[in-house]
Amino acid sequence: EPEGTLYGAIGWSKKSHAIIKKIDLDQVMKSEGVIAVITNKDIPGRNDVGPVYDGDPIFPKNRAEYFGQPLFAVAAKSTELARKAVLKAKISYRKLKPIVGIKDALKKKSFVLKTQKIRRGNPEKKISASINRLKGNFTTGSQEHFALEGQVSFVIPKEDSDFTVYSSTQHPSETQQIIAKMLKQKSNSINVTVRRIGGGFGGKETQSFIFAAICTLLAKKTKCPVKLRMDRDDDIIITGKRHEFYSEYEVGFNELGIIEGLNIKLSSKCGISPDLSGAINSRALLHIDNAYYLSDIAVENFLCKTNTSSSTAFRGFGGNQGMMVIENILDNIARYLNKDPSEIRIRNFYQKKKKNITHYGMKIEDNVINEIFDRLIKSSNYKSRLLNVKKFNAKNKYLKKGIAITPVKFGISFTTWHLNQAGALVHIYCNDGSVHVNTGAIEMGQGTYTKIAQLAAKELGLPFDKIKVSATRTDKVPNTSASAASSTTDLNGAATINAINKIKQNLASFVKRKYKIKSGDGVYENGSVKFKGKSFRFNSLIKQAYLNRVSLSSSGFYATPKIHFNKNTFQGRPFLYFCYGAAVSEVIIDTLTGENKILRVDVIHDAGRAINPAIELGQIEGGFVQGAGWLTMEEVNWKSDGEITTHSPSTYKIPAVNDMPEQFNVEIYKYGKNIENVINKSKTTGEPPLMNAMSVFFAIKDAIASISDYKITPKINAPATPEKILMSIKNIKEQL
Repeated sequence: EPEGTLYGAIGWSKKSHAIIKKIDLDQVMKSEGVIAVITNKDIPGRNDVGPVYDGDPIFPKNRAEYFGQPLFAVAAKSTELARKAVLKAKISYRKLKPIVGIKDALKKKSFVLKTQKIRRGNPEKKISASINRLKGNFTTGSQEHFALEGQVSFVIPKEDSDFTVYSSTQHPSETQQIIAKMLKQKSNSINVTVRRIGGGFGGKETQSFIFAAICTLLAKKTKCPVKLRMDRDDDIIITGKRHEFYSEYEVGFNELGIIEGLNIKLSSKCGISPDLSGAINSRALLHIDNAYYLSDIAVENFLCKTNTSSSTAFRGFGGNQGMMVIENILDNIARYLNKDPSEIRIRNFYQKKKKNITHYGMKIEDNVINEIFDRLIKSSNYKSRLLNVKKFNAKNKYLKKGIAITPVKFGISFTTWHLNQAGALVHIYCNDGSVHVNTGAIEMGQGTYTKIAQLAAKELGLPFDKIKVSATRTDKVPNTSASAASSTTDLNGAATINAINKIKQNLASFVKRKYKIKSGDGVYENGSVKFKGKSFRFNSLIKQAYLNRVSLSSSGFYATPKIHFNKNTFQGRPFLYFCYGAAVSEVIIDTLTGENKILRVDVIHDAGRAINPAIELGQIEGGFVQGAGWLTMEEVNWKSDGEITTHSPSTYKIPAVNDMPEQFNVEIYKYGKNIENVINKSKTTGEPPLMNAMSVFFAIKDAIASISDYKITPKINAPATPEKILMSIKNIKEQL
């Protein structure tokens, strides 16, 4: 921190929906250590941080739309003094009735975007003709990102009204654009730098913008460096969460449990603005099938506007919410037919040569779900354990076990077409042959810098320690996409290789010209470069090239091929490839307290030809635990007046060490390969592993079902907290 750095704090609305009658900041300004106060009147340009649509004002002018909405900010000589100062604001409101829940929004037709409808075949006709029919509804809850490092920005004013912005963000280029528009300046006057961030999970894809914007505004007004570091409570109160989804469904199926027709009404809680809700709901619709062929389906999708913070990206990006809908339906079908749910799932799987076209018209060419599922059933001893679980439940009155196996098929690419691109900048230094790589990728704990360095080292035949991947900077690689959609390494790694190949072409041209070699581009391995009839040490060749005025630097670019998607017809190929996985979870519940524990988990996940198996293993394990948290304990609650009540580690529970499965067996699919021309023929492990945790929820549901000797299908929504487990048990006992 340079000398003279000031520290920021944000004053936010204490009402979820109200007209702001007056904001009196006199005592705030007089508070000890305060240097400046900013409001909407200090914004010279665009007063909005919405990435796609307007709707997220930096500071609203006269209406507060959610509890926690920023209204003003201060810069003071310390963080403590700044936080004390904002509490002295006197704000008078005229309260308005808020819309807090999905059902309330549906009733009042309160939406952030137009309702979307998709259809294939004639599901209504198929349902009415089916031998068996079921109706029901299901909810998956919200989730707080709770990254280890909270929201933070640090801005240093430079000459010519330039600003250097350090932001804990997944999207430096959008941060740059938003600040430029706010200040009514050109993008080239804003340089955003990100070395690494302490976790993101989607919570820093758009939600970081408002903190970077406010921090920059404070730096502009004070002409001093400013750091804005959010208190954990303020962070959770101000920022958006995972979308809560509510579904109503009607399904028709035959005696084998094969779905013949499906009709779904799918609604999500979007908060006050669209944010990324359009793309998130689209991904939910694209994953409503998970691994299953649905011949006749119709979905009506409602994007509900509520007086809560704008819901946003979260690992899975709507895909997992859509997948939970179909998994719950299949589980209910199995229980209705008194069959093992694994059998019903297998019967509905996509196949290799038929039943392999999705409801959005994409042909699945890389399907390995049948093989993975079959392998996992055998390796986990699923069938014998299922019998043992039933024997245990017959002997125990209060403790009940459950077991479930669920599949994962998750599409990889941004569903917004133009985001599937990346740039890179590579330098090779003539002094020692060391390599400098810069890309648009954000390192947030997923190991992307390590993997990009590995790819560069392999391409140049160099040891790993000769490669340096530097901080992501908007003045080095422009117009970057967010590090999101599980595409960061795929995109930026490919751009890096493209840049390296250009340098290699320069070197090949030089060698052919100087040494009269007619063919070959050179083989790079073990620190040497071999051409036909000529071999060089890498460092020696680089020095020669420099002395002969050969460029040793290049930019690189990559755009994902093959993808195309018409959002109006909901048809096309939105994904380059799919990731597949499956998990078996065994749990135990206490029917007197609702407490539950994950006893054992077996996962097989396809990572293709993994770039770094150790990193992929960590991602699979971490994703699973985060998914299990979403589905069992992480409950976000709001009061009826819109005030969020789960805003700290004391009121919001994330998985701890003791919540890990007692036995955790993870296998990277040994036969995995990527049929697409992706770097290293690898497959990403960013988001897909989270969906393996669906097995935990359905294992809990299985344990509850045992109370009725599996004769009654439990009714339970996610997350399956102890309270919800007890309510589900009570509901079953009332029917016995």
